[in-house]
Amino acid sequence: MNEFKKILYVCEEAASQDASILRAVSLAENNQAELTVIDVVPAVSEGFRMRFGGRTSNDPVASMVDASRKRIEALIEPYAERLKIRVDVLVGRTYLEAIRVVLENGHDLLIKPAENPGYIERIFGSQDMQLLRNCPCPVWLTRADEAPKCRNILAAVDLDPDRPDPVEESLNRQILGLAGSLAFSDFATLHVVHVWDAPGESMVRLWANDPAVASSDYVEGVRSSHASAFNLLRQELKARIGEDASAFLSPEFHLRRGVAASVIPELAKHVQADLVVMGTVARTGIAGLLIGNTAEGVFEQLQCSVLAAKPAGFVSPVKLEQAGT
Repeated sequence: MNEFKKILYVCEEAASQDASILRAVSLAENNQAELTVIDVVPAVSEGFRMRFGGRTSNDPVASMVDASRKRIEALIEPYAERLKIRVDVLVGRTYLEAIRVVLENGHDLLIKPAENPGYIERIFGSQDMQLLRNCPCPVWLTRADEAPKCRNILAAVDLDPDRPDPVEESLNRQILGLAGSLAFSDFATLHVVHVWDAPGESMVRLWANDPAVASSDYVEGVRSSHASAFNLLRQELKARIGEDASAFLSPEFHLRRGVAASVIPELAKHVQADLVVMGTVARTGIAGLLIGNTAEGVFEQLQCSVLAAKPAGFVSPVKLEQAGT
């Protein structure tokens, strides 16, 4: 299943990139996709002088661009015979320029090594979070020790049995499509999780004549409705990928009660996930709506790579004319 046609790889000089660029190359080969590698160097105020190669440069930006291009060429050199890779070096802020390239060229996946990969329990830096919030295409943030192939992939879906949302349903299908395709190509175990809760339990206990029975009935009713919706999603996945592929993947489904921002990272550790695929919260046509608090809380706790997708119709607040700002 070819999910991607145009892949953009964004360099991160502060992190080891060997495993991440290999992942990007492999994805491009497996999907018969185009691969572009870019780096972004910061703009320098006029009149600033910097020493390069033992001499003072009057054009430090040009020197940085040249040095960056040489680093990219060295990074992709091992794959030159395997794949034609486009290279570009831009000037400005990383997330703005990367999103501009996505908008201008129609990339359907952005891959970038995560910032600060050694920082305990928080691997996503500010540029990364801006990409997660504002990039219109799926964003794959890789860890420094990204495996050539995933062994375990965790897909997190959100369901509201009482108020089905077409945007949410479409996003769930996108998440399962991405996770299923990657699990199939990597021969990985696919896990799917949905986290539910019963927020009205305390109110039910407060007003019921028999709090224990009323609470138990209420919680079971909520659990049952989420289980039914989750089972429908399971059947939809099976129908989408086919009987043979479903039997091959044998996805494991996890229905967990609790707070998603805690449960998802805990489950990711428990199943030893190499990749978590999940969505960000937004509504169709609303430009610049920030990533949901739940998703952001999950991202900050994950110690594995993450692939984050936007709902169909998401409008990035970044515009082409914002490049370089």
